[in-house]
Amino acid sequence: MEGFLIKLLAFVVAIGLLVSVHEFGHFWVARRLGIRVLRFSIGFGRPLWRREAADGTEYVVAAIPLGGYVKMLDEREGPVPPAELSRAFNRQSLGIRSAVVAAGPVFNFLFAILAFWLVLVIGEIGARPLVGEVAPDGPAAQAGLVPGSEIVAVDGEATPTWGLVMQALAEASLSSDPIRIRARLPDGEERELSLPPERIGDIAEQPDLLEILGIEPDRPPVPPVIGKVLAGEPAAQAGLRPGDRIIEADGRAIPDWADWVRYVQDRPGRPIRLRVERDGRELELELIPASRKVGDREIGRIGAVNRPLEEDALAHWRAEYRLDPLAALPVAVSRTLEYSVLTLKVIWRILTGQASVQNLSGPLSIADAAGTTASYGLVSFLRFLAIVSISLGVLNLLPIPVLDGGHLLFFLLEAVRGGPLPERWLEQGQRIGLALLAAIMALAFYVDIVRYLQ
Repeated sequence: MEGFLIKLLAFVVAIGLLVSVHEFGHFWVARRLGIRVLRFSIGFGRPLWRREAADGTEYVVAAIPLGGYVKMLDEREGPVPPAELSRAFNRQSLGIRSAVVAAGPVFNFLFAILAFWLVLVIGEIGARPLVGEVAPDGPAAQAGLVPGSEIVAVDGEATPTWGLVMQALAEASLSSDPIRIRARLPDGEERELSLPPERIGDIAEQPDLLEILGIEPDRPPVPPVIGKVLAGEPAAQAGLRPGDRIIEADGRAIPDWADWVRYVQDRPGRPIRLRVERDGRELELELIPASRKVGDREIGRIGAVNRPLEEDALAHWRAEYRLDPLAALPVAVSRTLEYSVLTLKVIWRILTGQASVQNLSGPLSIADAAGTTASYGLVSFLRFLAIVSISLGVLNLLPIPVLDGGHLLFFLLEAVRGGPLPERWLEQGQRIGLALLAAIMALAFYVDIVRYLQ
């Protein structure tokens, strides 16, 4: 229950903040360009809080935090006093109307730049991209990567952590050009390797990029000692407790935690006979891992994590990436552009059938990611907010009626036609847009539900 509440709170904070940023863009630009704003609402439904400012603008926080809107003075929505006609939205020039509509997505991109900038200034801590094992017949080995190497860049982008490596690989895989991996070999020499992007395939269907490439990250030796057991999960049902050291599984010695994880993942639904050490005594237990689907593979899971290592033991494997405020700004802008292009590429690949609809994320997936990143700390949550803000900005610019991009498309047609579009065109466009939006939302919910059932 506690985990659910954390996810729910993080989701509400994330959506509420990003919707506020988006709607504030419309609100701020409209006011600056002389348009009268009647209402600025965060959320839909019954108002939880309401205040009317001296200029007549009503500010509202409503019960359903899954959206928001800015209501402007407009003759199409009601009578407008003659003295206020010059402040009505529909009376403005095409350029002013376009600026107001585009301001929402633009503010989402500006927020992403700010969030990425904060991440870079605060500093990211992650695992150094040190290569442990390399599968002999895997794509990485064929490209020339050897154990003991460190991946220093992908397609010219520095990758001081595994997280940045994965991000760069995911982006590079959506291009038809070979992926350029720069690696520092064990002898200190740096070499550029080339990898065909088709060897990665669809990320949604095969989410473990390193496994696809045949790379096992180098990790610090972690003793197979239980640190935490989740209630109701197979580990708790078998009687495992924090502090238990796994000695053997089915008669096979378990030297470290990574070996134990692999053993469990290879045995979903199959009983495992354990010998564990607890308080100086040895016990025998039986454990049956639950099954979880990852891509097209079933893996075992038991609901337990290892005892954390001391900070000193992690120094060699840990990397910190931090920039000074001035240097961080162009990098933040670059990241925002890269994620925007990546989002567009994924959308295009889904529409053309080159990528699975599993790449879609609905409210359940977003809530899960919000809770997980929030539990990791401020930097992870800021990065999550930046990525979702970019997605919100890109999606709103799609040329679908009822979205900002649809309004901009109508404005473009109006400019080409040399006058306002017929009312029936606008009404028909709204119907089509609502139908498309409902279909996309239904598909996202469906993908979410299937993902969770799996």
